[in-house]
Amino acid sequence: MTFEIRGDRQPQGPRKLCAEREEYFRLVRQGYSNKEASRLVGVHERTGREWRNGRTDPSRFRAPAHPERAPAAVPAESRYLREDERIHIADRLREKATIRAIAAELGRSPSTVGREIQRNCHPESGRYRPHAAQARADARRPRPKPGKIGQNPQLRDFIQDHLDLKWSPEQICQALRAQFPERPEMHVVHETVYQALYVQGRGELRRELAAALRTGRARRTPRRRAQQRQPRFATPMVMISERPADVEDRAVPGHWEGDLIIGKDGASAIGTLVERATRYVMLLHLPHGRTAEQVRDALVETVQTLPAHLVRSLTWDQGSEMAAHGSFTTATDIPVYFCDPASPWQRGSNENTNGLLRQYFPKGTDLRVHGADHLVAVAAELNGRPRKTLDWETPAERLHKLLAA
Repeated sequence: MTFEIRGDRQPQGPRKLCAEREEYFRLVRQGYSNKEASRLVGVHERTGREWRNGRTDPSRFRAPAHPERAPAAVPAESRYLREDERIHIADRLREKATIRAIAAELGRSPSTVGREIQRNCHPESGRYRPHAAQARADARRPRPKPGKIGQNPQLRDFIQDHLDLKWSPEQICQALRAQFPERPEMHVVHETVYQALYVQGRGELRRELAAALRTGRARRTPRRRAQQRQPRFATPMVMISERPADVEDRAVPGHWEGDLIIGKDGASAIGTLVERATRYVMLLHLPHGRTAEQVRDALVETVQTLPAHLVRSLTWDQGSEMAAHGSFTTATDIPVYFCDPASPWQRGSNENTNGLLRQYFPKGTDLRVHGADHLVAVAAELNGRPRKTLDWETPAERLHKLLAA
């Protein structure tokens, strides 16, 4: 063995026994006991136990002003913590380091370190012991795992009896919590019941019990994937990616963006139209509802008040109120382009205008109380505000210039 025990040990003070500690863990990995490894490196066996399992009383030791520790570990390629990382966590916990500091040194997320400490602390003493933590993690990792229902005959019988009574899995789970409030081993979520019914090879519940479910399915229906989306409307949508390029730079007027602002409980609505080049606003009066036909009729009536060269296209989101976009295009010869799902920034002018309109039509109010004349007055007031993006001209002034030209 190349390691030599130092004879001069006393003057070290609080400095770490770095070489001794490294040699100790090398011997432990080779299978030496704590007592033998401690003797070979020249430390007391209690020191060896503290290195391996953590100090018994951390309050008796103060961390040095400039502790000597190994450089920060390189983030592991695996998603799982390694044993050396768990040893580093135990060392830093003894030095009263914060979880965020430990996570930064390991290149891990603070939530990863926090969960590791919470899951693998000793159940009685609450101390974090790295080698015991590694053993617990290794024991939890193997797959597949036995299900909770299959391991508990009482739980399995309870669920089977209530499925025979045509109870839904969610009703059964709530009944379990009410009937056994102090027994967590009897608590499951409804997804656990579905897994036990549908996943092959578990045998936790009788497969014929699936017929007791309201759907009566013997196999679980897979969820539809994004690339398998059903058509939103009967008339195929023309997506915003197919919109002409001259719409993007706002150089040509006549391209509009539209949407609805919704009132209290979704029972009322006002349609909004914004011209992209001038930011000119027009409001749609929808006193009787916001069905596709009602929105279409209001749009047709509104756009017919404008010159043809100022209404070239309309961009909307994929709301159901535009289901009649095909008949709108047929009646007005105006193409409608649709934004991508969950992409409101693709009609940014309209989204910004809707925020301004909430000054006049607050959220949670009934929008049916506003008559057509009031909507015209609000639009006129908004169109009379100077805009920085228009070099402090108003939308009305910019539109008047276009009409005069």
